[in-house]
Amino acid sequence: MARVVIMGAGVSGHTAASFLQDWVGEEHEVVVVTPNSKWNWIPSNIWVGVGEMSKEDVTFDLAPVYEKAGATFKQAKALSIHPEGGSDEESPYITIEYTDPSKSGEKETLTYDYLINATGPKLNFAATEGLGPESGNTVSVCTADHATHASQELQACIEKMKNGEKQKFLIGTGHGMCTCQGAAFEYIFNVEFVLRNAGVRDMAEITWISNESFLGDFGIGGLHIKRGGYAASSKLFAESIYAERDVGWIIGAHVNKVEKGKAHYELLDGSMGVEEFDFAMLIPPFAGVGIKAYNKNGDDMTGDIFAANGFLKVDADYTPKPYEEWKAADWPRNYQNPTYKNIFAIGIAFAPPHLISKPMSSPNGTPINPTPPRTGMPSAMIGKAVAKSIRDMIEGATEPTHTASMTEMGAACVASTGKNFFSGTAAALTVYPVVPDFEKYPGIGRDLDYTFGEIGLAGHWIKHLLHYGFLWKAQMKPGWKMIPE
Repeated sequence: MARVVIMGAGVSGHTAASFLQDWVGEEHEVVVVTPNSKWNWIPSNIWVGVGEMSKEDVTFDLAPVYEKAGATFKQAKALSIHPEGGSDEESPYITIEYTDPSKSGEKETLTYDYLINATGPKLNFAATEGLGPESGNTVSVCTADHATHASQELQACIEKMKNGEKQKFLIGTGHGMCTCQGAAFEYIFNVEFVLRNAGVRDMAEITWISNESFLGDFGIGGLHIKRGGYAASSKLFAESIYAERDVGWIIGAHVNKVEKGKAHYELLDGSMGVEEFDFAMLIPPFAGVGIKAYNKNGDDMTGDIFAANGFLKVDADYTPKPYEEWKAADWPRNYQNPTYKNIFAIGIAFAPPHLISKPMSSPNGTPINPTPPRTGMPSAMIGKAVAKSIRDMIEGATEPTHTASMTEMGAACVASTGKNFFSGTAAALTVYPVVPDFEKYPGIGRDLDYTFGEIGLAGHWIKHLLHYGFLWKAQMKPGWKMIPE
């Protein structure tokens, strides 16, 4: 009997676990290790953050779902990987520490035949002084609890505006190396929509701040979309939305310090600035969760299988080279560690080989550019592809049998810009491929026949349907496999 251990149960890890349990669970063991007791449909956190949904609307308990499916669930965090075994254990194993209140602090050794790293990111608020909801001066929508807190702070601002007190809102990224601009994009326009509906929009000044060098970069170097028979840049698309809704912007910005009511930042031209605010939601940069790796002798080999940012190395070309020399072929296809063939990394947990957006720095040497997004639809597709490969390897295949290269993968994104069944809107975008291939598609790097976008009420209905559809799928309810990734 083979044991597959999956570290993490977000979109990618839960997708892999669900399919593996369905495919091989009767004869083999699928073990899920995650520090969280609940699954969170993160795309809807932006609606929690403006009071349009509750935490309960976007989460569910994981334990009963895995119990019903037959998978082993351990509410614990992974501490270390021992891919060669150790002096007391010949099989490869990981060490875990329980976060389950009934076993809190207890540690355990867990052997594996196949290991999937799906831990996602560490929310690295500490990278910017004063950033974050716990010990900083900003709110967040990165978790359901963060989003609940953000909603409470937003409502307090609305009450002040109703009492005649003007408020300044600052929303975007909180560091020069952030990703997830899309989540902040959704949030700023949902805030604008809620303020308009509350009748206090005229009392609010709303500003976008981002490490993007142009609006509409989104960490994928921007894109051109097919609209009305011609190609329009995402820059034009984004600028029109910001201008139409009277939202100002500060771009090419690295937020380096946040005081109460003040965000200090550096721009790509090297100049420094300060933006005052009453309410700020700034996305933190992401890093690996800090798992260590040790060889059979107990020597630290973390740097051998993890990149400097803490994400796991896979079958990508990590050779340093100028940005202009990177190719689509440098991106991973099967997400297998090149040294330990029974270890895979999926979703945000794999180390990308290079930036998608062009690397930029200020004259002071400060990097200011988005890092590659690996969330949502691509995460789920990668998780399913790796699950298929492991299924086949358990059954005798010697190499991964399925691929999910982001340079050969299309993705759909529905970005909410206001939640209301009759007046809400969302920007619905499709992009193919996610990572541009300038050799195959000279000039713009993508196929315009499959890259297009529109904004309107229909997009909001789609976003709403996706919310309920993916919660149904994630709970493995009847017909869940019919819902695409």
